[in-house]
Amino acid sequence: MARGRGAAGLALGWGCCLLLCCAAASKLEVSMPAAVEVESEGTARIECNFHIPGNGSYTYINWFYIDRSSRVKLCHVTGGGVLEEDTDYRGRLAVGEDGALSISRVTVQDARTFVCQVGAGPHGVGENRTELRVYKVPEAPEIIPTSGGISVQSSDIPQIARCVSRNSFPPPNITWHKNGEQLHPDEKKVKIPYTLTRESSGLYTVSSGLFARVTRDDRHARYHCAAHYWLRGQRHRLDSPRVNVTVFYPAEHVKLEVMPSSALVKEGDNVKLVCEADGNPAPVFSFYKRELEDNWQDLTSLADTNSGVLTLHGVNKSSSGLYRCQTLDLDDMRQMEKDVELVVNYIEGVRVQMEPSSPLREGDSVKLSCDAHSPVALDYQWRDEKGRKVAEGNQLFLSNLTFETSSNFSCKVMAPSVPGLEQSKQVAVAVQGKPRIVAISSPLYVRQDEEVTLTCKAIAFPRPAVHWSVNGTAHEYVENQHVASNLTVRVNHELLRAGALCRVSNALGVSEKHIQLLDQKGSESKGVIIVAIIVCILVVAVLGSVIYFLHKKGKIPCGRAGKQDIARNTSM
Repeated sequence: MARGRGAAGLALGWGCCLLLCCAAASKLEVSMPAAVEVESEGTARIECNFHIPGNGSYTYINWFYIDRSSRVKLCHVTGGGVLEEDTDYRGRLAVGEDGALSISRVTVQDARTFVCQVGAGPHGVGENRTELRVYKVPEAPEIIPTSGGISVQSSDIPQIARCVSRNSFPPPNITWHKNGEQLHPDEKKVKIPYTLTRESSGLYTVSSGLFARVTRDDRHARYHCAAHYWLRGQRHRLDSPRVNVTVFYPAEHVKLEVMPSSALVKEGDNVKLVCEADGNPAPVFSFYKRELEDNWQDLTSLADTNSGVLTLHGVNKSSSGLYRCQTLDLDDMRQMEKDVELVVNYIEGVRVQMEPSSPLREGDSVKLSCDAHSPVALDYQWRDEKGRKVAEGNQLFLSNLTFETSSNFSCKVMAPSVPGLEQSKQVAVAVQGKPRIVAISSPLYVRQDEEVTLTCKAIAFPRPAVHWSVNGTAHEYVENQHVASNLTVRVNHELLRAGALCRVSNALGVSEKHIQLLDQKGSESKGVIIVAIIVCILVVAVLGSVIYFLHKKGKIPCGRAGKQDIARNTSM
C-alpha cells in the first residue's frame, strides 16, 4: 500500500506541473528593456514587446510614468488611434505601430520610470517598466590656479587650485593630478573638498578645490583636474589644461660672479657684479667692498637691489679688491652672503730708453729699449710713424742711420691674456747732420722776361735755412727732415748768363748747388738746323735706293753694252 500511495503522489505532482506550464503558456507576457539611455535634447525610444497566446491582438496599450510613488497616464492606444493625455509631455510623444513610445527633446527632468500596460481581452492585462536615463556630457573642466603664490612655510594647508565642471547630468566625479599622478586625500597633506550645484536647467555644476602642502621642488610641478562620467556602461574622462603655480621658498645658496670674467677685466672696463640667490621671491641684495683693517664700504646705493646687480663704470687699479653680496629674506629674515675677488688688469709705467742718448749722426747706430709694469705677462711690438710693424720684443736696433731713418717710433705693450689691454709710448729718433740737397730744377729752359719758379729741396736736421743768390719771391715747405724752397723770379739777361745758386745751411754745415737757365729760343733754332740736316740725309738715301732699284730692273742702260744696243736699234 505504501508503494501505491507513492505512485499516486508522483502522478499528482506531474499533473500539477503540467497544469502550471499550460497556464503560463496561455498568459499575456510584456517585455521591456530594464533601462534606456539618451542624451539631453535627443529622442528616446522605449520599446514595449508583448506576446498574446494564440497570436491574438491587443485591445489597448496604456503608457504611464512614475511620479514619486503614483502613476501618471501619458496616452491610451487602441486600434482607432492614440489618445494623448494633457501632461508635460504633450506634443513630444509618438507611438509607433509596434507600440513603442518615442519622446522627443528629452530633458534631464525626463529621467524617470515609464510603464507599458497591454490589455488583451480574455487573456487579461500585462505590463512592464523601463528606467529612462538621461545624460549630458560635461563641459571640459576649467582649472583656476591660486594667484599670488604659495609659501612652503605656510602653517595651514594652502589651496593650489580650483576646478569647475559645468552643465552635466548626472554630476561627474572630479579627480586631481600632479605631474600626471592622481592625488588622494591625506589629512595632513592633501584635502579635496567639493560642492555640487543643480542649476535651473536641471544640469549640475561641480566645483572641487585642491589643498596641498608644497616644497621647493613643486615650483616645476604641473597640476590638472579631470571630470569622470559614465556613458552607456563605459567610463569617460575629460582633462583640464595643466597649470603651474608660483611657489615661494627661502634661498639655500647664493652665487656672486664678475661679468665679464675677472681674469679678463682691464682698466676702463664697465664691470658688473651679479648676485644670484635660489630663493623665490628674490631676496633683498646689499653690496660691500673690503677696505683697510677689515672695514667694509657699503656700495648698495650704486646697485640695483631688486635684480642683484652692482655696476662699476670705468674701473681702474684701485677698483681691485674683495667684494661681498649679502641677501636678506623678508619672509624669515634670514641672511646669507658670498664674496668674490675682483682683479683689474692694467699696464703702467711704459717707458722707452735710447742708447746712446747723445745726438745721433748719419752712420751711427742706436738701441731702443721698452719696459712696463703689469700683473700679467706682456708682449712688445715696435711700429713706425705710419703704423707698420717693424720689430717684436722689447728692444729695437737701428744701424747706419740716415736722415731718412729719422722718424717717430712707438713701443706697443700688450697683454695677450687680456684682450684689448694695451698701451703705447712714442720716441723720436732724430739723425743730425749738415744739409744734403736732394733735388733742384736744373737745367731749366726759359724765355726772356717770363716768370719762372726755381725749386730746391734738401734734407737736414736741425732744420736748415735756404738762401738764393738772386732776388725773388720764396715759399718754403717743411715735412719731417725735408725742406723745399720755391723761388719765383722774372728771367733777364743776367739770370740767363749767371744762373741761380741754392744755398742750404744749418749749425752743422752748408750745401749749395747751381741752377742753370737756358734760353728756349736759341734752343729752338739749333733744333731746326738739326732737323733740316736729318731731312737732307733721308732724301739722299731715298734717291739712292730708287736709282739702285731701277738699275737692277734694267730700266737704266749703262756702259758699252748699253751703247751697242742703242746703235743697233738706230740702224734698224
